[in-house]
Amino acid sequence: MAATDPQNFDERDFDEVDHDLDEGLDESGEHSAPHLIGTPSVVVDDVHVKYRVFGGRRQSTAEHGRFRAMFNRSRRHVGAVTEVHAVRGVSFTAHHGESIGIVGLNGAGKSTLLRAVAGLMPVSSGDVYVAGTSALLGVNAALVRSLTGERNIMIGGLALGLTKAQVEEKFDEIVEFAGIKDFVHLPMKAYSSGMAARLRFAISTAAIPDVLMIDEALATGDAAFRARSQERIEQIRDRAGTVFLVSHSMRAIRNTCDRAIWMDQGQVIDDGPTDEVMDRYAHELKQRR
Repeated sequence: MAATDPQNFDERDFDEVDHDLDEGLDESGEHSAPHLIGTPSVVVDDVHVKYRVFGGRRQSTAEHGRFRAMFNRSRRHVGAVTEVHAVRGVSFTAHHGESIGIVGLNGAGKSTLLRAVAGLMPVSSGDVYVAGTSALLGVNAALVRSLTGERNIMIGGLALGLTKAQVEEKFDEIVEFAGIKDFVHLPMKAYSSGMAARLRFAISTAAIPDVLMIDEALATGDAAFRARSQERIEQIRDRAGTVFLVSHSMRAIRNTCDRAIWMDQGQVIDDGPTDEVMDRYAHELKQRR
């Protein structure tokens, strides 16, 4: 297995390791029923993603003197480029009706991979094929903070391909699902991070896509909202959709997904049935801990 720098550890990776034997069970104490798997919906073939970070380390005035530092101020960052190889030769095939969890420590390339599959980040080499419509939902996805929740619902719905009449028809359902009530008439900048995340999830799933990609969105919200989110994901799967979930929560992955992909330093370490992969992942985290 590829080694991981300890600085990439996240406490959330360890929060549930000690309870990993229970996490595959729902409230009744049984695993969720398996879903029928259909034809391929996403094909990722030997994908590499590289991007560049510009800006160098500032030189101290102690080294070169106050006058020289002031004279060269505009040149401190010129020419400094760092290349990040975030995804390294990843290949897999997802099918209609599958729910796939992607796990790994910080810096493993999970979110970058999702953005590449969603078409939001170009691949350096390799190919990505997606059948149907796709939607990427992340807790950092942009909403217009200066506009009201009502306006964001309309803009988001139109961006998903819904008509104005369809958005108006789904408006009350979106507000109820997000649990924001009268806050819908206030600017988004007045919302808490949890309220914004719930509204973002409700908007993104108003028009059920063929491929839904969720980046940590289920980590936000109370138990009632997580239950509603789980139910919405089940609806997508029942309609032969494909769901990708990136999360540090082992419980969320076990309860939501029937397949898991473990990534480390941009590479796939393991890919298979959720319980098997998560057991190996939990064991590895314990070893590194």
